[in-house]
Amino acid sequence: MTKRTTKESYSFRSGLERAIAGRLTAQKVAFSYEEKVICYVKPERTSRYTPDFVLPNGIIIEAKGRFLTVDRQKHILIKSQRPDLDIRFVFSNSRQRISKTSKTTYAKWCESKGFLYADKVIPNEWIKETSRN
Repeated sequence: MTKRTTKESYSFRSGLERAIAGRLTAQKVAFSYEEKVICYVKPERTSRYTPDFVLPNGIIIEAKGRFLTVDRQKHILIKSQRPDLDIRFVFSNSRQRISKTSKTTYAKWCESKGFLYADKVIPNEWIKETSRN
C-alpha cells in the first residue's frame, strides 16, 4: 500500500473527505485514500467495501455526510464478519437523525452498534493510537 502525506493526487467524493485529507496532510500524517479493499458477504453474494481512509495505525475512517440505511446495514455486516477491523466514522453532524421519523441519531446508532465516531475531523487521539496489529 502506498502511503502518501498529501491530498493532491486524490479525487475525493465529498467536501468532508477533502477536509479530512487536508487536515491529515497539514498534520503530516500519512494516509491512503480508497486504496484498501475489504471483502465481506451480503446474504447470497460476496460484496466489496472500499474504506475512505486508512491511517498508519490500521484505523479505518469512513467519512459520512448522509448515513443511509444501506450504509448502516453494510457496516453491521462488515463488523460481524470482520471483527478484526477498527472502523470509525467521521460525520458532518452526528446529531442528525437516521430518518425523519426516527429519534435515533447517527451518534446513538454508532453507540448502540459499538462504533466510535466524531464530527468533522479525525480526533488527534485516534491518529496517535498505536497499532493493534
